[in-house]
Amino acid sequence: MRYEPFPYQEHATEHVIDNPAAGLFLEMGLGKTVATLTAVDRLMNQYLEVSRVLVIAPKRVAEDTWTTECEKWDHLRHLKVSRVLGNERQRQAALKAKADIYVINRENVAWLTSHLGGAWPFDMLIIDESSSFKSPKTTRFKALRRVRPQIRRVVILTGTPAPNNLIDLWPQMYLLDQGERLGKTITGFRTSYFSPGRRNGHVVYEYVLDGQKDDGILGAGIMEKEIYDKIGDICISMKAADYLQLPERIDRFVPVRFPQTVMDQYREFERKQVLALNTGDDVITAVNAAALSGKLLQFANGAVYDEDKVAHEFHQEKLEALDEIIESANGQPVLVFYWFQHDLQRLRKHLVKYKPQELKGQEDIRKWNDGRTQVLLVHPASAGHGLNLQAGGNIIVWFSLTWSLELYQQANARLHRLGQKSAVIVHHLIAMGTMDEDVMKALEAKADSQEALMRAVKARVKKYFTMLQKV
Repeated sequence: MRYEPFPYQEHATEHVIDNPAAGLFLEMGLGKTVATLTAVDRLMNQYLEVSRVLVIAPKRVAEDTWTTECEKWDHLRHLKVSRVLGNERQRQAALKAKADIYVINRENVAWLTSHLGGAWPFDMLIIDESSSFKSPKTTRFKALRRVRPQIRRVVILTGTPAPNNLIDLWPQMYLLDQGERLGKTITGFRTSYFSPGRRNGHVVYEYVLDGQKDDGILGAGIMEKEIYDKIGDICISMKAADYLQLPERIDRFVPVRFPQTVMDQYREFERKQVLALNTGDDVITAVNAAALSGKLLQFANGAVYDEDKVAHEFHQEKLEALDEIIESANGQPVLVFYWFQHDLQRLRKHLVKYKPQELKGQEDIRKWNDGRTQVLLVHPASAGHGLNLQAGGNIIVWFSLTWSLELYQQANARLHRLGQKSAVIVHHLIAMGTMDEDVMKALEAKADSQEALMRAVKARVKKYFTMLQKV
């Protein structure tokens, strides 16, 4: 296919060429992969500045996207890609293969640096979805930090560099400029721009921008601008709405109402789960809040794991609502997002007449895009970044909701992106009177997921412990 870049894509390519440390914060669907590959091709074959490129990406993106993009565009077909994936023997063989670009999944970064030792052979590094390096405590970050001084060119790609908190920017920027702009340590960065937020004594659970604690929106805005101004010379940010005429996205909220007997079961289950926390006025931790939320969301979907990880089904209300959507699609492909493993098992069993496929690898992507799959079952974390599924259909159903705004946005963008020919319809199955409603409100408001989850759990704790005190 002939590549005819949009002006913004050409700008992104030139930005990568002009800056040895370059950040492309381009929203989903803007074609940052092909823009980056075009820069690689020019740096390699016109300017002779680069000889070997390492790409670090989410596993499914590493398996498919970079190879597919090189094969897709005429001007990139001469670039040879070696996928450093599989078992250790396969990865070692891929590293020895003669290629221009070596693609590895982020889980094997520590293995790679250990395997190579001090002999670092790559003069350019591309981190596809740099927000997966947002924690400086992870092994993958520490491994890259050690070899960063040996790399001449670094590019970070993401649509959402700081989906939850601007503190997430520091590790990504450190890998880009080694602390030149936001400081050499995350502690220094925090001290300069943030104040402790929710805490218990000396234990700080979160940090907020200076000026934000007391709803100081103006003060927080000034701090945010100052941070982005500091990195503005090497990072460019673009929003899809500013550059693309994307098809309409229609969000449909499908209320799933339980029969009274099931609703009574849910309320009793919720009461027992909350009281089992045994917290009273004690601090609710993120761990027990997430555990409670997970149990309630499982019930909303229809089944709950017991202590032995055995799923017990309570209802099929969401499955029946999904039936209606698939039936009304009249044979059009439907992309279904699930969260829990028992969701997947129940979906496969219930939808057997549609021969549902689970997204596992490249062949499943091809079958979907070729129109050979009517129902594709996908976990949001498996389709969060880089997968092009827009050719296969335009209907999404969220069977299970997720607190993660980043995963939610990225997952929807698998269909609502450049190349989509039809309006994208996003159905949300919402079990009324359950935790589903809280999650949906948080997603609509684009709220901080952790804060929204804690708020929802605290409301339930207050409700049931207040009732208990009255008895």
